[in-house]
Amino acid sequence: MLDKVKPDSGFEVITKHFESIRKLTEDLCQGLDVEDYNLQAMADTSPVKWHLAHTSWFFETIILKRFESDFEPFHEQFEYLFNSYYNAIGEQFLRPNRHLLSRPTVAEVFEYRRNINERMVELLSSAEGNPKTDILPLTVLGINHEQQHQELLLTDLKYNFYQNPLMPSYRHAETDPPENSVNDLKQRWITFDSGVCTIGKALSDGVAEKFGFDNESPQHKHYLQGFQMCSCLITNAEYIDFIEQGGYQRSELWLSDGWAVKNEHGWKAPLYWFKKDDAWYHYTLDGVKKVQDSEPVAHVSYYEADAFAAWKGARLPTEQEWERVAAEQLVSGSFLQAEHLKPIAPKTGDAVVKQVFGELWQWTSSSYSPYPGYRPLAGAVGEYNGKFMINQYVLRGGSCVSSQGHIRATYRNFFYPDARWQFSGIRLAKDL
Repeated sequence: MLDKVKPDSGFEVITKHFESIRKLTEDLCQGLDVEDYNLQAMADTSPVKWHLAHTSWFFETIILKRFESDFEPFHEQFEYLFNSYYNAIGEQFLRPNRHLLSRPTVAEVFEYRRNINERMVELLSSAEGNPKTDILPLTVLGINHEQQHQELLLTDLKYNFYQNPLMPSYRHAETDPPENSVNDLKQRWITFDSGVCTIGKALSDGVAEKFGFDNESPQHKHYLQGFQMCSCLITNAEYIDFIEQGGYQRSELWLSDGWAVKNEHGWKAPLYWFKKDDAWYHYTLDGVKKVQDSEPVAHVSYYEADAFAAWKGARLPTEQEWERVAAEQLVSGSFLQAEHLKPIAPKTGDAVVKQVFGELWQWTSSSYSPYPGYRPLAGAVGEYNGKFMINQYVLRGGSCVSSQGHIRATYRNFFYPDARWQFSGIRLAKDL
């Protein structure tokens, strides 16, 4: 949703937030060489250079073009080259061919970003006190859009790097970060009673109190039967048991589509995993590491998560069950700012249900569909979420490459059920 910002969140506050988020995107690229910027190993990923340009395109096309009095495009072809999927704006360069854009150069893209930054700051400065109040909510939307692409930049880069037999490391640290120590936290089933719960973002006279995407609204009531939820995310050790007990060979555990996809692609373990000398290893943004038993299993598809749940005699939670649990907790966990760049083992603490936020996006059994009363926004921004509400599943919670300030209990991520390159994991639920 395009929220109007609180009175204490004026143009100066939003300008500072805009500048810090734009800087963070570029900070994520500091360790890269120019050869890294144009990698695209599959259509679902995008090159780093494209992410840098597209986020600038958003501010230029959605905001500057509308509100800048003497608007001129930075480059007349950029509106076409870096349009992701907005049909209301015009044609788009083919997504699978983004890696073919050797021009503009990386240097030109950074110059594009500098130009848009300066113009956005000037616009925000001149707009203070102006009745064109849409500038603020659209800027907040653009900031959150850029935070999504910061996460995608790292997620895509990991997959693109993984295609290289050299297994390059994203970070050029002199020493490896310490491995997680094994802890003795055990999975427990936590019971939640039946009842009516509140789902989604609150609106007051059509104006949201805080930012949320349009797919998080309207807020509504939902009745839940009593259920149980696992206290922690499923660990690598638990998933290795599934593998070793024939989980990938037992068709009765799998949805029909999942079984077909698994066989077509030859899945035998999560993405990035391989076995060497009878030990499991996986590729991380810090290079190849030994799989740690206590860490949450990552990079599994909905199909794999569902098959694991069936093997355990359980199921995946609905997104409403997940939100019912998450609404009672502070948004804390291992996020991008922690710089782990991989999920870590659960920690002791007061929370009964742990690892709700951060670490990994958690698959739910809920198909991505509109809430009761949902209406897409008007204009091009109405294409942001609504038109994708088919054939995908909802994930919740954020991941180790999500920004903490970007995540909330109502946040709905969504992917196709065969997606594995995202930082996605498993939490189980049961009926009472």
